[in-house]
Amino acid sequence: MEESFIHNILRFYGESDSLSTGNLENFLRLIASRRAATVDDDANPLKNRECSSLSELLSTFGLGNASAVSPNELEMMCPAILNQVLLPACPYTPSNLNGSLLLPDYKVWGYGFLAVTVINLAALVGLFLVPLTKKTYFPKVLTYFIGLAIGTLFSNAVLQLIPEALGLDPKDDNYVLNVVGIFGGFYILFFTEWVLKIVLKADTEMGHSHFPPLQSADITINTFSNDVVINNICGDIITNSANREMNSINEKPNNPSEIPAVEKNACVLTCRWLKGDGMSNIKTMAWMITVSDAVHNFIDGLAIGASFTLSLLTGFSTSIAIFCEEFPHELGDFVILLNSGMSVGQAACFNLLSAMCCYLGLALGILLGSSFAPNAIFAIAGGMFLYISLADMFPEMNNIMATNTKGYQGKVVFFLIQNAGLLTGFTVILLITLFAGDINLESNKRSD
Repeated sequence: MEESFIHNILRFYGESDSLSTGNLENFLRLIASRRAATVDDDANPLKNRECSSLSELLSTFGLGNASAVSPNELEMMCPAILNQVLLPACPYTPSNLNGSLLLPDYKVWGYGFLAVTVINLAALVGLFLVPLTKKTYFPKVLTYFIGLAIGTLFSNAVLQLIPEALGLDPKDDNYVLNVVGIFGGFYILFFTEWVLKIVLKADTEMGHSHFPPLQSADITINTFSNDVVINNICGDIITNSANREMNSINEKPNNPSEIPAVEKNACVLTCRWLKGDGMSNIKTMAWMITVSDAVHNFIDGLAIGASFTLSLLTGFSTSIAIFCEEFPHELGDFVILLNSGMSVGQAACFNLLSAMCCYLGLALGILLGSSFAPNAIFAIAGGMFLYISLADMFPEMNNIMATNTKGYQGKVVFFLIQNAGLLTGFTVILLITLFAGDINLESNKRSD
């Protein structure tokens, strides 16, 4: 008989073997909201007791990292759940879900598809911005967006995704303050290093390298398909080819006629490949870009879907981080596809194919986040966000500064733009995390 009561709760929420923490959240809210308004709270001996959050209840029973509770675990928790009715501090207000009410399934799917669609459309806008890459101000604009992406990806990973993967409440145990300290250590080193480089005018030391820079031949290509300038490509190819075929080279040839015929042919063939004269090479280049971008978009969709099942604000903060990262990323992909000889229509088609994987990831993320443990999804997405921001986009931001600045004033301008992007991105996600409990994105709260 006792088991039938427990299973009635599971059937009420459409589950059979276990109750997800999301539905347990709804159950707690329902229990607390049924407390009679006529109860005299002044005479209540429990009036000074705090209303426990879901994370606190789960931790009390050793289920801090659980994403679902079994019937036996639910039975064990029932006295604590019923205790919520007696506490004047209730009705229940969730603290571990960023202050947002859990969304019904149709809203999770709706907001998820809306976020993915906006991200994909914004990425497609990058195709029409390719002609602006020749403008003198474009490197500055791109630097800001890359800095913004680094700040949002890093902060979203350490403030929201990784804590959720570990079953932590970012507002407990001074976690947010400690993360701000982590970002502060990173930023202090970044700031100090660049100030020293600018002051000391270390133009040739754009990083911690233990190897001397490679010497390239004095050959520059100033024209390229789609009017995009690529410098020193053939020079690097000739140098690398010569280094592989000869054990020692004393000096670079100053006269192009002195370059051996083998290297000349290699340069011609390679540059022809870059221009996309061969259809097979175009297809290979296009599919390499499409496949890698498809995998990337799939994981992005997975993170967005799982985040929206957790809360509305977590979903939006993850979407903001991915949005900021996708714009410069997709713009770079468009440039590569166009430079491989593809037309604008072909590049848009390939981008659309890879974007479809984001919807597949979204669907899988929602299903896994609603029914199974989403912790693994948050852990994978958090690690991916850290890698993309620190190992991929950060060197790219520094490279743009190195190749587009001359003199002290130019370096200072780019340095300030980098700082603006980094601090803006981190601050946006930090504010969402800190004030999530005071933000209500739904005009009407659901009543159970």
